[in-house]
Amino acid sequence: MKNRFLKAIFVIALIFAFFASCKPKNSSNAVSGDAASKVYVAPGKYDEFYNFVSGGFSGQMSVYGLPSGRMLKVIPVFSVDPESGWGFSEETKPMLNTSHGFIPWDDAHHPEMSQTNGEVDGRWVFINGNNTPRIARLDLKRFKTAEIIELPNSAGNHSSPFITENTEYVVAGTRFGVPGDYEDGDVPINTYKENYKAHISFVKVGKEGEMDIAFQLRLPAVNFDLSHAGKGKSHGWFFFSCYNSEQANTLLEVNASQKDKDFIMAVNWKKAEEYIKDGKGKKEKAKYAHNYWDEKTHSAVSEMKEDVLVLDAMELKDICYMIPCPKSPHGCDVDPSGEYIAGSGKLAALIPVFSYTKMLAAIDKKTYEGDYNGIPVLKYDAVLHGEVQKPGLGPLHTEFDGKGNAYTTMFVSSEIVKWDIKTLKVLDRVPTYYSVGHLMIPGGDSKKPFGKYMVAYNKITKDRYLPTGPELTQSAQLYDITGDKMQLLLDFPTIGEPHYAQAAPADLIRNNGQVKFYKIEENQHPYVTKGEKESKVVRNGNQVHVYMTSTRSHFAPDNIEGIRVGDEVYFHITNLEQDWDVPHGFSVKGAKTAELLIMPGETSTLKWIPEKVGTSVFYCTDFCSALHQEMQGYVRVSPKGSATPLTYSVGTNMPAVK
Repeated sequence: MKNRFLKAIFVIALIFAFFASCKPKNSSNAVSGDAASKVYVAPGKYDEFYNFVSGGFSGQMSVYGLPSGRMLKVIPVFSVDPESGWGFSEETKPMLNTSHGFIPWDDAHHPEMSQTNGEVDGRWVFINGNNTPRIARLDLKRFKTAEIIELPNSAGNHSSPFITENTEYVVAGTRFGVPGDYEDGDVPINTYKENYKAHISFVKVGKEGEMDIAFQLRLPAVNFDLSHAGKGKSHGWFFFSCYNSEQANTLLEVNASQKDKDFIMAVNWKKAEEYIKDGKGKKEKAKYAHNYWDEKTHSAVSEMKEDVLVLDAMELKDICYMIPCPKSPHGCDVDPSGEYIAGSGKLAALIPVFSYTKMLAAIDKKTYEGDYNGIPVLKYDAVLHGEVQKPGLGPLHTEFDGKGNAYTTMFVSSEIVKWDIKTLKVLDRVPTYYSVGHLMIPGGDSKKPFGKYMVAYNKITKDRYLPTGPELTQSAQLYDITGDKMQLLLDFPTIGEPHYAQAAPADLIRNNGQVKFYKIEENQHPYVTKGEKESKVVRNGNQVHVYMTSTRSHFAPDNIEGIRVGDEVYFHITNLEQDWDVPHGFSVKGAKTAELLIMPGETSTLKWIPEKVGTSVFYCTDFCSALHQEMQGYVRVSPKGSATPLTYSVGTNMPAVK
């Protein structure tokens, strides 16, 4: 055991030394002279594609234009955001509620755009919270997080959120095996094989995008990495890469790499639905939060749920099947036809491609090589379409261009390899800079890829950008894939750490009824102020509610007196503007939150507890007009118990005439 351990450490050290020290071979002439013209977007012109990029440990999602690489917006999702007040305003705080309480951060990895008939439709984009297991849905009419649902019985929501071809389900697999929430988790860690389980969540998506956990599958405690749904002929199936089939609970870099093969797990979710209808599922106690945004009231609602329906796939033998795959697979990618499933073993020197048709035949004939914790294991050769030989070192993730070609990232050798799906021949390879993880082709995991561009999301950027201290910026690289040869066009930085991304034609989203402002007459916020004359300040014990309006270029009221130390002051600001791109900001001195950024026609609330006697100030934080600097106000704070009357005004509290 000691010798095996030392050998594994030595091999890993060599690998890391290799990719940390070398550059791709043809790096000197990788960019041709016409690259600049291909990415140039003239002033006043729009990009061709929206590119939605995961923010990794920032917990957010960023939006870039392609081909320019210009960042258009950061959409707050799981992390508080002082720019917009997300997680700071009273309305948005419930969006970050969980069964553990208020969690203002997460680790977001995999955007997934909604689809209809297997084609990107531009309605929503989903993204996972990896740390505190959650799935968020973002509304692309507003470019805003509309819903977040927590996943019980899960730890490390990495294999998520991948969708079925009509967005019937958003599906999530757990990264870590753990005891279920409905079980006694106070067990020794070294009883992992006996007491730990893994759960896959099937989250139903309604017509308006609303999410609800339909059921979960209880499975052996393997680590699920990535997944994709079948499409076309394979619709009704889902495929997951999984590693740690050794079920190790310590030093996984060695102990989870002992076997030559791990698995791709195929899930017949249509069969699971049949078992649900037959009453085979069991309601298990599990506490989890479901948070959603109410557009009418401009407020979030958080509900706590108490149970979830669980099917035991280890007892029901015809839901799941294991397909052997070279060790430690990462990517699990289905081509546009739905026939071929590419697995990417991180420690393999080839890419196995499996056939859906052969898989069905093997299941029908029970061509098994045994079982894994009660789940049938299909014979590798019986399911294999073929292997891409010598593609590079460290294959991770594959996408498709819709022309019969696949593109796979090579993490160790820092390159992307293009290969023919049917013949499995390598057609081209191009360097990346450096250690590429995911790649993205617009629509590249759908039945109808848009092609044209490919973006690599790289882990290391040494010598690509100006240095910025011990940490360098995160990197994306844009390639033209319209010809036989891939062509590097552009480097552009991203907020970090980018993992996966998705993109769609700009017009598909831009012309799909995007909201430019909220109609003030439709605002049903409980503290809305629909006109300046309705503004007021109301005391209820130690709570003070300020019904305030903002418009270019003043607040109403802008003079408030009679606030006392220790009061809970709620500023409910309604932006009266009814024009596109005229938000107003609001901040008050001493508030232990952030600013508010209030969209036209929207109402938002900032809570402030004054701690000092004196005069505090508030002002607009978002440039709104030539008189933006004049958009300000004053709050007089008196001692606790003061008899100073509560007064408020705008334009009338003038100095006395002498």
